[in-house]
Amino acid sequence: NPNLDMLAFWLANTLRLLHDMKQYSGDRAFQVHNTPEQNEHCLKNFDLTEYRQVLSDLSIHIYQDLVKAIWDSINGMIVPGILEYESIPGVSSSKPFGGRSRGSEDISYRSNNVSCFRFQLSQVLNILNAHCVDPEIIKQCFRQVFYYIGANLMNNILLRKDMCHWSRGMQIRQLEDWVRVNQLEGSGIVEALECITQATQLLQVNKKTLEDVDAICEVCSALNTLQVQKILSMYTPANEYEARVPSSVIRAVVERGHNKTDPMYLMLDTAYLFPVTLPFTPSAVSLETINIPELPGLDFLKVV
Repeated sequence: NPNLDMLAFWLANTLRLLHDMKQYSGDRAFQVHNTPEQNEHCLKNFDLTEYRQVLSDLSIHIYQDLVKAIWDSINGMIVPGILEYESIPGVSSSKPFGGRSRGSEDISYRSNNVSCFRFQLSQVLNILNAHCVDPEIIKQCFRQVFYYIGANLMNNILLRKDMCHWSRGMQIRQLEDWVRVNQLEGSGIVEALECITQATQLLQVNKKTLEDVDAICEVCSALNTLQVQKILSMYTPANEYEARVPSSVIRAVVERGHNKTDPMYLMLDTAYLFPVTLPFTPSAVSLETINIPELPGLDFLKVV
């Protein structure tokens, strides 16, 4: 995606300029990270505080554009690859899997799976790393992206009865595994999937009798009462021999009223953006070691 490349390039370089302005500003808070030689190059007669604020605002703007570009690149793969894809063909349908139509629909089904989705996420991560985007910014970026993924999946489960089946969302663990494999743990990325993770656990937990109410409420600590009620009401039994969730169980869960919020919303806001932080990252490169290339238009740059 050329747009992703361009945004990652400008985000990395804008942040680098911002950090350099801080590093050589002469402020004691930033000087402690410098070598004595680097402190010799700090500004003594100029205050760039206003410019730093401009660059900070610009960096956040580029970051948000980058996140939206990532959303666009994965949007068409989220539901087909995570909710609709069946790792065990036919498990959520009473129809034999052999009856699936051939041709372009079958090709689309095979191409929209969790492996393709993970590959797309890895491609995005590779682009960010190739442009040397700060690791902390990368983690914030994927936390935002995973929230978007989780919110889209959650809203689909709440709106589509065919998605309220115990087998749906079995691929969520694959996303959690992707975070671990790429060493992005501990940054709130997996936690951004909490609502959809608990929704899929709710579809799998026993919910046949009043004795199951405590377990249901424990599983759904991040969901509000309205969401739990909706999922239980729409739950699709695995086969004709399994009963739907009894109304007495649903009523008991609602009366328990855990996680009551005011106002209480059913759907998740897919456009929600987490606050962005731009942690200071000093450069280890000393200015005197930089070679200025001999290019037209750079005659005004001189090594002091």
